[in-house]
Amino acid sequence: MRGAMAAAAALVMFACGGDGAQVAGSSSSSSRFDSGRAWEHLRRQVAIGPRPAGSAESQATRRYLIEQLRAAGIEAHEQTFDASTPIGLVSMANVVATIPGARPERIALASHYDTKLSPEFRFVGASDGASSTAAVLELGRVLKGRKNPFTIELIFFDGEESVEWEWRGDDNRYGSRHYVEQATADGSLAGLKALILLDLIGDKNLNIRREASSTRWLNDILWASAGRLGHGAHFQPDKVTIDDDHVIFIKAGVPAVDLIDMDFPAWHTAKDDLDAVSPRSLQIVGDVVLDALPHIEKHLASGQ
Repeated sequence: MRGAMAAAAALVMFACGGDGAQVAGSSSSSSRFDSGRAWEHLRRQVAIGPRPAGSAESQATRRYLIEQLRAAGIEAHEQTFDASTPIGLVSMANVVATIPGARPERIALASHYDTKLSPEFRFVGASDGASSTAAVLELGRVLKGRKNPFTIELIFFDGEESVEWEWRGDDNRYGSRHYVEQATADGSLAGLKALILLDLIGDKNLNIRREASSTRWLNDILWASAGRLGHGAHFQPDKVTIDDDHVIFIKAGVPAVDLIDMDFPAWHTAKDDLDAVSPRSLQIVGDVVLDALPHIEKHLASGQ
């Protein structure tokens, strides 16, 4: 496995190097979510190939994320750590970026950027999680040009996927657990007032259900935005319970919501590729998040 990863390094560097800043650095100054830009971010991640935690491809993905964030004028850094996994210590790193606002308290937009480790087939994770990572990158570009009442934090988690195939115990969500542990230790978690987690949002047949463990008022605001924008058919009222990165934050006392489409037949299969995803789905989710954000800010400012 290590030999194969090393052999792929040159191809990975080619996929992420050279013209990498063109997506964020193009001439458009629109303050609207651009699904074309988001799609290019998605496509470039898929071009890197499988991106499991600890791989050369994972490192290349982080370089791409930081390159794109900085090209958009957003400061970003890696939060590195060694994760104890069933296969031993694995070097991982979250990418954390900050867009200063009028207040220091933070609202986070988050995704995981790692892909499932699959020894049996080639898993490129176009929806899981290239789609959500692409959307958060594009949301960051839009929000950089906005007057934000709260500081916006963009978090790209490593190690959301379990190392072993079955999701069990603590063999999952390594990045979100590390973030919360560090933020608790240094006192910065108190300044995080809400987290919007995106995951599996690229499905051509987008169907997001209300995640039952998510904070109710955040769910209410996002679903109201979806209805207002005419996307009610893609944001279903029925509930589903998903154990995802947001649960780590909810348990730590941070309001959080998970936008995730688990009605996705290609989930954790080789078919989670470009043919399974759509720029339109990215646009829908991006527009809903941007419409909801002022209402989230108002709710937080009112101290409700």
